[in-house]
Amino acid sequence: MELSHTAPIRPLNQRARIEPATLDDLPRLVDLTMALFEMEEDFSPDRRKQERGLRSILEQPSRGRIFVVRTDYEILGMVNVLFTISTAMGGFVILLEDVIIHPEFRGQGYGTQLVEYVVDFAKRKDFKRITLLTDKISEESQRFFEKLHFRHSSMIPMRLTLED
Repeated sequence: MELSHTAPIRPLNQRARIEPATLDDLPRLVDLTMALFEMEEDFSPDRRKQERGLRSILEQPSRGRIFVVRTDYEILGMVNVLFTISTAMGGFVILLEDVIIHPEFRGQGYGTQLVEYVVDFAKRKDFKRITLLTDKISEESQRFFEKLHFRHSSMIPMRLTLED
């Protein structure tokens, strides 16, 4: 499977486009993930950890990609796409994480376009499945992903945290 570091830029409108993030984007990406983790029940924001995790993806594109919605002036939102292999699917799959649009830009279709971009990327690169976790208590988040054809799984996520 060809996983080149670059992906085509997709213009959204005259103001915004979707493209791969770069290391120069790291401060804004950290801000967005901090805001996301402030809303989530399972995670606590930690700027140092978020920066380390995001940097690991940006510096090693074989692990995944971070795609952003941006204008010429700022990043409006982001999604984190991690790569792994599923023996059940017999090939590469994606774990979709950290889907967030800055609150000032929500409700304008950017989140939908960002997720659709990832789906298109996955199809072009022959990924077999996209899996995501969303907050159990956030019906709004669940409706958003259901609208984009994601379905609930009978699998139950479980976690063992090895570091504080």
